[in-house]
Amino acid sequence: MKLDAIHSLLHDARPACYALFSRILERHTAFLLHTDLMEEFEVFSATDAGHVLRGSALEKLFHQAQEAALMGDVFYLAARTGVGTWNYLCFDVPQMECREAPLSEFLQVTERLVNQAQDDDTRVLEVDLSPFDRGLPRLKDSRSIGKGVEFLNRHLSNQIFEDEGKGDERLFSFLRMHHYKERPLMINHRIKSATALQAALAEADTLLADQEGDAGWDAVGEALEDLGFEPGWGRTVTRMRDTMNVLSDLLEAPAPQALAEFLSRIPMVFNIVILSPHGYFGQSGVLGMPDTGGQVVYILDQVRALEREMKRNIYEQGLDIEPEIVIVTRLIPDAQGTTCDQSVEPVAGTENTRILRVPFRTESGEVVPHWISRFRIWPYLERFAGEVEREIRANMGGRVDFVIGNYSDGNLVATLLSERLGVTQCTIAHALEKTKYLHSALYWQDHEDEHHFSCQFTADLIAMNTADFIITSTYQEIAGTRDNVGQYESYGSFTMPGLFRVLKGIDVLDPKFNIVSPGVNEDIFFPFSKTDHRVPDLTKQVQDLIYGEPDGESRGQLSDKEKPLIFTMARLDPVKNVGGFLEWYAKSDALRERANVLIAGGYVQPDKSKDASERHQIERMHALFDEYGLDESVRWVDMQTDKNRVGEFYRCVADTRGVFIQPALFEAFGLTVLEAMSSGLPTFATQYGGPLEIIEDGKSGYHINPNHGAQAAQQLVEFFDRCAADADHWSTISQGGIDRVQSRYTWSLYARRLLSLSRIYGFWKHISGIRREATRRYLEMFYQLMYKPRANQIATD
Repeated sequence: MKLDAIHSLLHDARPACYALFSRILERHTAFLLHTDLMEEFEVFSATDAGHVLRGSALEKLFHQAQEAALMGDVFYLAARTGVGTWNYLCFDVPQMECREAPLSEFLQVTERLVNQAQDDDTRVLEVDLSPFDRGLPRLKDSRSIGKGVEFLNRHLSNQIFEDEGKGDERLFSFLRMHHYKERPLMINHRIKSATALQAALAEADTLLADQEGDAGWDAVGEALEDLGFEPGWGRTVTRMRDTMNVLSDLLEAPAPQALAEFLSRIPMVFNIVILSPHGYFGQSGVLGMPDTGGQVVYILDQVRALEREMKRNIYEQGLDIEPEIVIVTRLIPDAQGTTCDQSVEPVAGTENTRILRVPFRTESGEVVPHWISRFRIWPYLERFAGEVEREIRANMGGRVDFVIGNYSDGNLVATLLSERLGVTQCTIAHALEKTKYLHSALYWQDHEDEHHFSCQFTADLIAMNTADFIITSTYQEIAGTRDNVGQYESYGSFTMPGLFRVLKGIDVLDPKFNIVSPGVNEDIFFPFSKTDHRVPDLTKQVQDLIYGEPDGESRGQLSDKEKPLIFTMARLDPVKNVGGFLEWYAKSDALRERANVLIAGGYVQPDKSKDASERHQIERMHALFDEYGLDESVRWVDMQTDKNRVGEFYRCVADTRGVFIQPALFEAFGLTVLEAMSSGLPTFATQYGGPLEIIEDGKSGYHINPNHGAQAAQQLVEFFDRCAADADHWSTISQGGIDRVQSRYTWSLYARRLLSLSRIYGFWKHISGIRREATRRYLEMFYQLMYKPRANQIATD
């Protein structure tokens, strides 16, 4: 930010600047958002008096400003000059002066505005993790965000081999640590140094050169063991030689590509623990229940893909070991007809993956029988983690190679477990609550009774900074867009007045961030045109649900069955905005004339829901039906939990030449978007979140702005009109969606990438001392002194 240009403008265009600033102060509100600031600028600069500001440094500043804090005759701007780069400016309007303000001053001003105190010198806990970053590599180019492992390999592969001989010995020590149930892998005690390893590799290559390429360990194992080698190099002689040659090349001339290739071949990951404590985690009959949605689907598809990839890797490595994956969730005795009261449940479609359920317990050790909101589970997690650790040690032979956390609660438990078990930790946010609610940190006390953000945001900070690596589904989840702050970026600095002030929380330029996009189950979500894959009985079931008589699980009966359907499916959560979409439709005569609506979400009967927020949304939906007379053009059915049936829903809607709409105010990724596209259903989805990257607007679907419902409704009208005029247009968008998913979003690509990351980050953690031990100790104090007291304040009855 060049202050000289602002100072010059304040001098040369003083009347115009003063008038604009006065307009801002006259808003008489504590805070203005980017849209508010731009509205003021656009309106004023369109006048004769303000025209001089067009194209000025001030216009650029307003474009960069994410918010303003107004205090008396002074206002502060928080300007985002780049991803993760901020400047804070203070404007004294009567004096017409501008100066740069330190972050701590800006945060303190916002605290005073929230607390309505002009002078408050009370000392506040300041969290600053920047001192722990010294000496650790950082990205320099924001375009590299989400490609952390590639950067880390480039940066460190040369660094560890700089001191002659030391890098070789580090790599040698890393190989020596690999074993499985006391059996050494890769090398044995006969090889005592990196130099000896290089000599042994040369001898092994000479030995293997005379063997048949498809011969196995049984033919060459005895001779290789005499040289100091153990199983793990490959199933065939050809594979063994390839792996050994990659290592020889790496020791001779270190290179990032060679290092990544070698690490991808090492047998490192046999047992994985995946944590997802909240909600009803099960394989059927749970979707649509409180706190239970896409995360469950994600994890079940994830583990199937991971097991397949692990088995493939282990087979190629020449080992006869069965990989094991355990999904750890909460046992709920009052299971509401689901399997959530079963301690162990094998995962269908896998050979050795299971769900392990561990109960929440009170301080006295009693099992908590009922469901608890994800916002209120914080008092139970430490005891839960301790019991999970005991179960894992008892049932997985004491060996865990990799821990994956999901959402804020699972990530905190992953932090506690990985520290105790000494293993690589990965975190997956799915959705960070902080960016879902306006000024959620500033006004945390207004949310505390319902959401307990004081615990959640603290837990997020701890897990983000202790994780060895973080995966996200999209770039903008980390770093946002040019105009919008990323979910993780929002944790860079913020304040929770009266609690703590974060000067440096998470750095989006940390190479721990990697984009690993999930896929869809292609056996379930296949194109509607594959008629030979479709089951006639299932098609009839779904058609009956769409067009049948209303009952206790549905409302509305479509009078004109020839119209295409606009389909949406989501939990009835305010952020999912299903009620908002229904209102757009209800108010658009043009859209109602062209299409019917099909909604699958929540419960039609309010008394079936145990969630107050969901009941409110249900009541809103019924009110819209009544107010706008929607019963003949909208069909609403209970949330569908059978995935095979859900897949046929998409295809039946495609049969009508309809569309899918995802109208969420924000969507971290958008699995339903992928499902619909994979089924060949043209998709309209929110521009806020993952769908912005999934969909190529106008090619594989369309973006909509959920804050402008009339505009979104008009986009749908124009689409149906274009399809009526051009018979091929619907098919073009349909095929575009299918092609997009198949090229970018498959579970096999996901599993390969995630396992590669676990190996590489595990390697660097061991080899280069990137253990973040100092950070962990700092955050342990934060956990004990901030998180635990806040968690213990939550009522546990």
